[in-house]
Amino acid sequence: MTSHEDEAEPAERPAVPASISIPADAPSARLGAGTFTIDGRAAPALFVIGWLATVLGLGILAIGVLSGPGGVATVLSLVGLVLTSVGLVAGAGSQGIERRARARAAYRGPSPVLVFAASIPISLLAIVALTVPISLVGLAVDGPVGRFASVAAQAVLYIGLVRLLVVDAGALSWAEMGFRRPDAAAIRELGRGAAWALPVIAATLPLAVLLRLLLPVMPQSPLPPTGETAGFLIQLVAGAVIAPVGEEILFRGLATTAWVRSLGVRRGLIRGALFFAVVHVLTISGASASEAGSLALVGFATRIPVALALGWLFVRSGSIWVPIGLHATFNAILLILGEVALRQVG
Repeated sequence: MTSHEDEAEPAERPAVPASISIPADAPSARLGAGTFTIDGRAAPALFVIGWLATVLGLGILAIGVLSGPGGVATVLSLVGLVLTSVGLVAGAGSQGIERRARARAAYRGPSPVLVFAASIPISLLAIVALTVPISLVGLAVDGPVGRFASVAAQAVLYIGLVRLLVVDAGALSWAEMGFRRPDAAAIRELGRGAAWALPVIAATLPLAVLLRLLLPVMPQSPLPPTGETAGFLIQLVAGAVIAPVGEEILFRGLATTAWVRSLGVRRGLIRGALFFAVVHVLTISGASASEAGSLALVGFATRIPVALALGWLFVRSGSIWVPIGLHATFNAILLILGEVALRQVG
């Protein structure tokens, strides 16, 4: 399975900051993204498995969803998710091998978009698996513990897929993605990132207010206030500790590094910011199509300034800890403000 991502090579390699290194070119050209053939491919078996399992899995999943509630529909949906997961992971692996074997490119791993796509069916399976034990102990799946489990599973998936498809495959090392051991220097870098939280909020607030005036909708937080101290603390750890680590490794460590190498700093940062914003509105829904569209537009637009700041700090510092510091503090402030507002109203 291939992607049109990063297929076009620039006439001249774009300038990138010293914090993001570029390896020497590899020889020969690769097969195009639209070339459906195993001839000459470096990993033909993975290529075939990727396409067949993904197409078959999506088809079975669609049948399961359209079949309505029931045991057979549930089984079909689960089988479809498993096959789609296998297909997308195999496709990403095939793409990475193909690029490393044939590409004259600065980044020789799978498309970040394909890596993220592989996380979707796996995360849905993880949610199903977590729902059973959470329900058995009498806790609400949509309560603080359930949300914590969902956020933690997503972060583990992001990190695991980056390790499997990028690091273990030799496309990028952890160091090339700005990660180093959490020592005193890393703590200082977390602080540097945290110091940017209030300026970023101040820059985002006018846009949020303007959109609120133009569009009569109010986006809901994926971690809404609970009104309880225990629930708030659980969600604070999920939103301000776990989520930032997983998301920064995927969106800055992998995606921004890959696209800055391939496209240059400006285009790489813009693409990374758009990717981050789109991913965060994929699951938004509303009472009507109009409301859902308005909510998605507000959510997308207000995340762009944050994503640009996160990417800029990452490229400028060369350290993943700086954007993690900003991301964690930004989320913590919003969660605290939401909790305070709820308690004042109550």
